[in-house]
Order: sequence, then structure tokens, then C-alpha cells
Amino acid sequence: MSASEIFDRTARRHRRDRAAADFAAHDFIRTTMLDGIAERLTSVKRTFTDVLDLGSFDGRFTAPPGARLARIDAGFSFARQSGGVQADEDRLPFADASFDLVVSAGVLDQVNDVPGALSLARRVLRPDGLFLGAFLGGSSLSTLRSAVRAAEGDRPVARLHPQIDVRSAGDLLMRAGFALPVADSETLRVRYGGLGKLLGDLRGMAATNLLVDRQTLRRDTLTRAAAAFSDAADPDGRVAERFDIIFLTGWAPSPDQPLPAKRGSGTASLANALKRPG
Repeated sequence: MSASEIFDRTARRHRRDRAAADFAAHDFIRTTMLDGIAERLTSVKRTFTDVLDLGSFDGRFTAPPGARLARIDAGFSFARQSGGVQADEDRLPFADASFDLVVSAGVLDQVNDVPGALSLARRVLRPDGLFLGAFLGGSSLSTLRSAVRAAEGDRPVARLHPQIDVRSAGDLLMRAGFALPVADSETLRVRYGGLGKLLGDLRGMAATNLLVDRQTLRRDTLTRAAAAFSDAADPDGRVAERFDIIFLTGWAPSPDQPLPAKRGSGTASLANALKRPG
């Protein structure tokens, strides 16, 4: 593990293996991501022949008809369930220009080297290949963050992952060398009867704390966090939690692509980015 890495790769593999058996009971966030990716994909009027599912979980993503599909996942159990290969997203085992479509749903927020992972995704794409990604970012888990801060008092401990906002996500696409980059977001609000239910979902979707310097949450701190979480309840006793899904769209550069709009012009749109010729 590099000294600059913030996520524990070994813990991540173990958490994903733990979640694999019952993932279908907690997959609503990734299902929303896959629905958004599918909607964007239907707007693309072209044929894909070789597709990579980058972070496959249980293999729910379905490739376009007739396409060959490869899958990778950082967890052994998910890789086995999906018929894929176990590998990290920032350490891809594929040759350059192997695919014309790369899809990634629900993993980029847990990758140590996000710029590197995006650069690798661009490199394994053929010219004019498409990348479609989605991950949690923005102000996700804002209620939980507030409850934990209140519980920690004047000695806060890092317990939740840093988040990438939509503007930074667009910058990351550009930095990785994608053409016609677009980043947009969708907010999903889920209501919980208590902190335990939320933590159960996070464990079930392999989204708990993976920070290298994580510390065990003491029982008294957890009790205070649960009380602070409940204090945010609506009149019916349920607490709304926020999940911001960041969607990414980018194309591997190709000489026949239209030139992008000048940065800051405000003329680029998701619809135009998806309507590629061919």
C-alpha cells in the first residue's frame, strides 16, 4: 500500500466479499445508477462490440445486444458471481484499445487513484469509445455526517469518505483526457426509521468506512450519533438521508469528433455529448 493512499485496499476486498451474499437486498443505489446509465446509453446511436463493466458487483449490468462483455471487481466474491476478474479499477489488467464501451457504476468513490482509474478507462477504450460512469459524491450522507460530528464533539475523527462534487468530476474527466466530458448529478432521498437501518444499508452495499486511518466507533459515540440522527426526524419519526449520484460521460479522443465548446461557454449539454455520429 502506498503512503499516499487513503483507502485500505485489503479492507475494501473483505467488505465487498462480506456484502456479496446479500447485496440484492441493499442494491437500490446501484440500481438507480444503472438505470441512469441505461437511459444515457439508449441515446447513443451506434453499435458496441466490446464492453467493460468496471466494478461489476453481482453482474446486474447488461451489455448491448451482441456485445462481448468483460467484468472486473475488487472483491473476489463479486468477481466470481459476475463471471469476471478480480482487479482494482486503478490497476486494470487489459491492453490499450480493448473496448469501445466502458461502464462503471458505484465504485469510483472508493478508488485510491481516481484520476489514474479514469485515465486507464480512457486508455482501454478505442478511439471514439464511450465511458459512462456513476458514483456517490456531492453532499451524500449529509444527515449521517452531521450526526457523527455532533457525537464526536470537540474531538472529531474521520469516519466518512471525502466526496467529489459534480464540478470536480468534470475536471477529472478532462484531466484523464476524455473528449466532450459531461458531469451531471441526481439526488436520491431515502427515509430511515433510525441510524441502524442506514448503517445496515451501507454495510450491505459495501459502502462503510475504508479509510486507512479509520478508528473503531465506540459504543457511547454510536449512541450519541443515533440520538443526533433521530433528532433530524420528520413528524412521522423517519429521517431523510441524501445520496447524490454523480454521472460521468466522456469519449476517447478521435480525429472525427466535433471540437468541444470553449471552457466556460456554457454551450455543452449532456444530450449533445451523447449524440455521437455513427
